[in-house]
Amino acid sequence: MRTIFLLMLLTGVAVPATAQRPAGYPRSYDALIAEARVERVVDVYGNADTAAMGPTIAAFRRAFPGVRVNYVELESRDLYRRAVSETRARRPSADLVWSSAMDLQAKLINDGFAQAYQSPEKPALPQAAVWKNMGYGITAEPVGFVYNRRLIPPAAVPRTHEAFERLLRDRRGPLTGRVATYDPTRSNVGYLYLTEDYGTTRDTRGLLQAIAATRPLLSRTTGPMLDAVASGRAAIAYNVVGPYALARARRDARIGVVFPRDYTIVASRVAFIARDARHPAAAKLFLDFLLSRSGQTLLARQELFPVRGDVPAPHLAADQGRPIRVGPQLLVNLDSIKRRRFLADWTAILAEGLTAK
Repeated sequence: MRTIFLLMLLTGVAVPATAQRPAGYPRSYDALIAEARVERVVDVYGNADTAAMGPTIAAFRRAFPGVRVNYVELESRDLYRRAVSETRARRPSADLVWSSAMDLQAKLINDGFAQAYQSPEKPALPQAAVWKNMGYGITAEPVGFVYNRRLIPPAAVPRTHEAFERLLRDRRGPLTGRVATYDPTRSNVGYLYLTEDYGTTRDTRGLLQAIAATRPLLSRTTGPMLDAVASGRAAIAYNVVGPYALARARRDARIGVVFPRDYTIVASRVAFIARDARHPAAAKLFLDFLLSRSGQTLLARQELFPVRGDVPAPHLAADQGRPIRVGPQLLVNLDSIKRRRFLADWTAILAEGLTAK
């Protein structure tokens, strides 16, 4: 019966109007929709907030009735470890792996955990957002400063990295213990952003020394930093994921967000279809939906900035954004020796800050 049902779907006889292929897609996409409806589900591991993903998942279900999305939210390192361990043990795992830990995603792709798929949406994407038809950057998320509006008056809000460093040095006393940032020894995105800072400017070490001299509050995740800034325990936080900060600021007037004018790192949540996906057709369908104008518009409403340029959303100035390219260069900073040296230097900078007068 299952075989007969599939054959009917492949011929288009049983495909309802609500499951028609998107405009502009090739006719062969009908077969993919049919296969996905037989699979009935797509298992997704992601680290985007489950609540934020709700509207997008609901819209996908309406577009492709009969295909359910099983979305499992995990922290980036847990997501990486689970995908690796389950695949190596040949246990059921995700069909689509989607994470903001761009370097870990690149490693999974490089290590053979992904399968190639050329999305019909690829021509609408920036070239830097696709790697080997395996890794797809879904979002373009700026990284910025978050500050407490009461503790940092408008005239003192830094608009560049240089101004931020100057603020830290000029107001070191009042800011001691009240500057927050990621701990790169525990936070994968924190490590990624700092390596991008170093790759952008030689002035990064001086800025980190200024941060260290304030004896900063170090966090593994974004939430505690936003909580600290909102409550006033921290006056300002550095290198915070923009969408989370903007979403919080929208409902909390105590928080302000700045994307530095000299340069703003733009990160992406990278998705790939697992090599051993149990529901590959459904995974392709969901990936295409995330990359489509409809999917990107829905993500943008949740402050998950779209990677596409044809979707209405706040955009940085052309010379302001510094996108992290999806590609093999992300593997460089995962080299164990390089990582150990980088983190040893970070630890030394912190230690110097504790003894600074």
